[in-house]
Amino acid sequence: MRMRPSTLIAILGPAALLGLLLAVSFGSGAVGPREVLALLDGSADDTIRQVVLELRLPRALAAFGTGAALALAGALMQVLLRNPLADPYILGTSGGAAAFTLAAMLAGASGMFVDAAALAGALASTLLVFALARRGQWTPERLLLTGVVVAAGWSALVSLLLAVAPERNLRGALFWLMGDFAFADDARACLLIAAAGTIGCFALGRALNVLAAGDQQAALLGLPVRGMRIGIYFLTAILTAAAVTTAGTVGFVGLVVPHLVRLLAGADHRIVVPGAALAGGTLLVLADMVARTVLAPRQLPVGAITALVGVPLFLFLLERSQRATI
Repeated sequence: MRMRPSTLIAILGPAALLGLLLAVSFGSGAVGPREVLALLDGSADDTIRQVVLELRLPRALAAFGTGAALALAGALMQVLLRNPLADPYILGTSGGAAAFTLAAMLAGASGMFVDAAALAGALASTLLVFALARRGQWTPERLLLTGVVVAAGWSALVSLLLAVAPERNLRGALFWLMGDFAFADDARACLLIAAAGTIGCFALGRALNVLAAGDQQAALLGLPVRGMRIGIYFLTAILTAAAVTTAGTVGFVGLVVPHLVRLLAGADHRIVVPGAALAGGTLLVLADMVARTVLAPRQLPVGAITALVGVPLFLFLLERSQRATI
């Protein structure tokens, strides 16, 4: 079912606001929708303000920024490789960020050192994948296969780090690897990176459309293909590093959300980019709300929730795409 691009954005914008409102209205505590409404009209007490503004809202904004960053990174990867299976997880970008971040955390680092480790891991993985893929004849398929192998290597390194980690840190590390916003108390960095990336890619929407058609056609039209590829690779690494440091590894958002937006509104990246950012952010906000509330006061890893939603949704989209090609 196709809809007008303006209609899709008009739906996703209010849906994002509604998702944030639901996220701050429900939780394991006694503060519910009625108390949130009291906060909006100024009649709430200090306890309600603290729960909503200092606990739930920062977590919801962190989830939105992470989802937007992952969806945007997935959309960019799929453009560059012209492959619907490309996303930061399959190409090993998030694996490198996760391995470096976990090593820094187990070494006792915190704050900016962890962020720097995540960025270094994402960039190192990106450079490694493309360096290996360029040995011989470079093709998107070779790059994808190389990324899968590198991602498996990072996964093995993460397993080794967990095996030697102190037991007191093991549960927290496992939850972080499965996706966890429990310690995401500062959402500003991830939100700003996702917003800047979305605005920049929206401005380059026409160029992304040309690049998606193929390198030769883009070069004939005067597009600086090599420069754009390098810039987008680094932007993808930064987006992935921001997401990993905020919430750990959360899968399927970067893979499924761009597919869904293209299915609904077409492949124009002036729509795909903002649509994927809004849809990815909203999806992760709602998934985190479910993770916090379904077994409250216990919390589930948000990555497990996104996988439970993403697997059947991806199979449905795959079936739809196969029917469209018949």
